[in-house]
This record gives sequence, structure tokens and C-alpha cells, in this order.
Amino acid sequence: MNKTKTEGGEFRYRKTENIKKIEFLVLKKRRRLKNIQLNYTHHITTTLVKAKPTYVVMEDLNTSGMLKNRKLSKAIQQQTFHEFKRQMTYKCAWQGIELIVVDRFYPSSKKCSRCGHVKDRLSLSERTYRCEVCGLQMDRDLNASINLKQYAESMM
Repeated sequence: MNKTKTEGGEFRYRKTENIKKIEFLVLKKRRRLKNIQLNYTHHITTTLVKAKPTYVVMEDLNTSGMLKNRKLSKAIQQQTFHEFKRQMTYKCAWQGIELIVVDRFYPSSKKCSRCGHVKDRLSLSERTYRCEVCGLQMDRDLNASINLKQYAESMM
């Protein structure tokens, strides 16, 4: 960038034509990536709704709290959870599918899907859920999905 001196003595930067071209190309690439991501979100939500389930269960995640984790914040920002939830809401309404949003404090990952025991602590690194009471061992996400299904069935 070229520097030009103003009357006050300070320097002001001026953008060259090459820098303007590069900035335009960067904006174009970002717009393209955003459109690809939005198209993917539309595709996934449409596929889920076209399966014609009776209900869909979603967790209301504390994304603002999750963004405070420096290791996960960039990955979470790129997922656009709000847009996914918005699309699922209107697409379920169109198809007459009930959308059940579970409270963010419901212990879906900490609760045993067999006996109902709730763990006090469950770290993110523990990918396998192990119940101390009944001895159940399964994938943490599978256990959470079973708990969410049981929650929805208890609501109906």
C-alpha cells in the first residue's frame, strides 16, 4: 500500500488497484463458500423432513457458552446452528411434523438410557458412556439420542 502524507503530518494508507482486485476475489470466494454451506443445510433439512417422521426432537444448545471454548469456537461458528433450527422449524410446520425443542439443561448426555441414573460430571473427551449403576456401555451420542426419543415419547 502506498503511504501519503497529510497536512497534519500523519500517514494515510491508500489501496492500490491490485489490492482492490484481491479483496474482491476474496469476497467472491467467501460468498461462494457461504452459498455452498446454505445449500447443504437446505438439503439436509429437506431430507430429514421428507422422511415423514411423526416428530423431530432437537436440543436447544447453549452456543454462546460453547463459543467460549477456544478450541471449539471456530468449528461451532461455522456450523450455523441457528439457521439449521430455523429451517427445521418452518419445514416441519409445512409438512405437519411436530418439532419438539428440548430445554438446554436436560441431561441427555449424562443420563443413562436404561436405568435413568444421571452422572454428576461427563467430560467432552469421554466418547463412550458408562453407567456406574447398571453397567451400560454405549456411544455417548447414541445414548443421548435414545434419551431424547424417550423425552419426546413422555411428552406425547
